[in-house]
Amino acid sequence: MGANEQSQLAEVDLLRFITAGSVDDGKSTLIGRLLYDSKGIFEDQLSAVADASQRRGRGELDLSLLTDGLQAEREQGITIDVAYRYFATPVRKFIVADSPGHEQYTRNMVTGASTADAAIILLDARKGVLTQTRRHTFIAHLLGIRHLVFAINKMDLVGFSADVFGRIADEVREFAGKLGAKDLHVIPVSALLGDNIVERGKDMPWYLGPPLLKLLEEIPVAKDFTDAPFRYPVQGVARPTGADLDPKWHDFRGYTGRIETGRIRAGDEILVLPAGRRSRVTDIFTLDGSLQEAVAPQSVTLQLADLIDVSRGDMIVRADEALPTVASEFAAHVCWLAETPLDPSRRYVLKHTTRQVKTKVTAIDYRVDVNTLAQHDAPEKLQLNEIGRVRLKVQQPLALDAYTEDRATGAFILIDEATNNA
Repeated sequence: MGANEQSQLAEVDLLRFITAGSVDDGKSTLIGRLLYDSKGIFEDQLSAVADASQRRGRGELDLSLLTDGLQAEREQGITIDVAYRYFATPVRKFIVADSPGHEQYTRNMVTGASTADAAIILLDARKGVLTQTRRHTFIAHLLGIRHLVFAINKMDLVGFSADVFGRIADEVREFAGKLGAKDLHVIPVSALLGDNIVERGKDMPWYLGPPLLKLLEEIPVAKDFTDAPFRYPVQGVARPTGADLDPKWHDFRGYTGRIETGRIRAGDEILVLPAGRRSRVTDIFTLDGSLQEAVAPQSVTLQLADLIDVSRGDMIVRADEALPTVASEFAAHVCWLAETPLDPSRRYVLKHTTRQVKTKVTAIDYRVDVNTLAQHDAPEKLQLNEIGRVRLKVQQPLALDAYTEDRATGAFILIDEATNNA
């Protein structure tokens, strides 16, 4: 098997998922239980958690401490930063992001969700569906997470009631259905006791579905990065220098970057966007030498047949494939994560792939009510954690794809020039 095939196989075998939901719904405990019951914890980690549990006066092992790594988190008993943990079973490898539940840390949840294949959204069985539950579900859907798992936690505190579970399950299915979510699952669990996490629990015989870990092992995550149109945001221009430089490199000019999607071969005809200049790939370089073909997500250096103007922020695409839209004005959904409101009267910078441009918000079309999904027309501003549709005008054209087609070229960060907050 070649290096490219091995890389693609490793990616298919890896599931990245995030836990989300409201504060105190048990996200950190659930991840701790997954790690503990799947034997994904080293002895020194277990010893450190046991000591921390004892200092906090807990008689039992506090599994939430396996992910709450910051001192402030352990002192307050909450999650603030996104904590990443790796574990594996004989079936699959996992990277899990434990995101905070507090509303003021929603920006951290967005960070963790931006690379996830699946989201586990926890709910407290005593409280049911909350505003933060809906907000995180909406954000997960907005960020293109196709697999949603709703874990109704703390079932032990409602007597493992099938009626309570059924009522909450119906509500989350209705809300997720309004969003257009296709692949969703609802599971009753007790993270504290371990019911339906790795093994089925004896207290909920009425639940006939798989436990959480079994479901995570079966979620399809095969990537189609290499089958999508070629997208190559240019990071820099390589011009080797030095007194001992081999003469063959004196006139070398290469363009460095990471292939976000698709594949490229020596001899392929390309376009450099947004200008639309045309050339042909003569060689593909890596640290290991020259390649005849490269695929996503490899980092490479491309050499072109023609001496054309290419610089950081440009995007190289194949001329024989579907092209991105080149535009200076466009509309997009945004989740505003700064305390200073998004205001059309303020000045912004937009970062898209490797390009950064000055931007004006020309209009806010509407704000979305995360509880009802109703659209409130033409608000003056977007406040912290609000989601809306805005119209933007950028100083230089950008090569854009729909986010549903390409996460890398369909996403951007909007930065307030005055505060440097995004």
